[in-house]
Amino acid sequence: MNICVIGSGYVGLVTGAVFADMGNDVICVDMDEERIQVLRKGECPIYEPRLPEMIAHNQREGRLEFTTSTAFAVRRSEIVFICVGTPPKEDGQTDLSQVEAAAKEIAEALNGPKIIVTKSTVPVGTGDFVRKVIEAHRHDGSSFEVVSNPEFLREGQAIRDTLQPDRIVIGTSSEETAARLSELYRPLERPILVTDMHSAEIIKYASNAFLATKISFINSVANLCERAGADVKAVAKGIGADTRIGPSFLEAGLGYGGSCFPKDVDSLLHTSQELGAPFEVLGAVVAENARRVPRLTQRVVERLGDGGPKPLSGKRIAILGLAFKPDTDDMREAKSIEICARLKEAGAALRAYDPVAMEKAKAIIGVQDVEYCRSAYEAAQHADAAVIVTEWREFIQLNLSRLGDSMNRPIIFDGRNIYSPEQVAAAGIEYHSTGRSSVMPREK
Repeated sequence: MNICVIGSGYVGLVTGAVFADMGNDVICVDMDEERIQVLRKGECPIYEPRLPEMIAHNQREGRLEFTTSTAFAVRRSEIVFICVGTPPKEDGQTDLSQVEAAAKEIAEALNGPKIIVTKSTVPVGTGDFVRKVIEAHRHDGSSFEVVSNPEFLREGQAIRDTLQPDRIVIGTSSEETAARLSELYRPLERPILVTDMHSAEIIKYASNAFLATKISFINSVANLCERAGADVKAVAKGIGADTRIGPSFLEAGLGYGGSCFPKDVDSLLHTSQELGAPFEVLGAVVAENARRVPRLTQRVVERLGDGGPKPLSGKRIAILGLAFKPDTDDMREAKSIEICARLKEAGAALRAYDPVAMEKAKAIIGVQDVEYCRSAYEAAQHADAAVIVTEWREFIQLNLSRLGDSMNRPIIFDGRNIYSPEQVAAAGIEYHSTGRSSVMPREK
């Protein structure tokens, strides 16, 4: 099939590359000329395992190309995917300006029947909005269908999630259109759920909101465990063993972040209020998530602080992990941003390290009172404490004795519970985690 993907960001690039790899002819569009030039060279502007190789391979095979001309791409295609950004506004409402701009450009380029697929995460009713925009701006009388086909990608595992999705949701009232899109996805041999468009749009938000709820729930359980002397890891394992619940998203820690969960939960809250269906549970989910970083940084201040307006003045703290999750360089809503800001405000000097997100972090967190290091061991050198922010595999495999020996004070605040308390104590390190009792070091 001939496919156009409007938006060559995270979702658009993964979508375009996978469809090309499945044998389709794909044109990816983006208004950022610099990004398109990078992609035309066979390079990838984002960090995502397997994606650079897939892009380069399909370019060589002639199945994948990049352009800044939406009109060119739309006229060459039978199916048009809208994969543009949908950032949040200050009140939590979703900004649909990029979706609207894409719809206008599609309308002006119509030259025959098209299936227009909204893959960007958008609130319910957006498909109707896209249809109205196209009808208002088109010059061609060709027929078109608007479809909702939400993505369910996890950064760091996006290629796998696209090739092996739990389900493929197609929201349309047209049987012919549903059949056409089902044909496109059929090589994946995955479950296909055909619904009306409004239901498909809600499925995406409801899915992410439910996962965010699981995260805030286990974090609330962690608060209880700390007071009761219980182990949240054991509690989560017991909860997750129930097949009605499942073990995923039951890791206590710093809460949810990234490009999806915060804005999707806020958007669903805004939509529910707008439609007169208050979603009070989600309000509590957001509130608990907002408390996670302050809880951790307060523990650091209480343990190391000397009182006064800058209680951590003169203290050096290692920040291990800057990206919002492992296997990505994405800094959107990363917990490191708030942690660094709060610790710097308390007077601390920071030494930070992340395997892939350092350059992006410098632009967001800044370089004042932050030294960016080449390894976790370098970051911990002469530090008064280390804070685990991102659960990179290389941090899990650190030589803890070596880490502790290099520190002024061998203390770890583990925001992701990546170690067992006994393991850290045996290495001679004082250990504070989430939802578990703190442990003092044992003599080595």
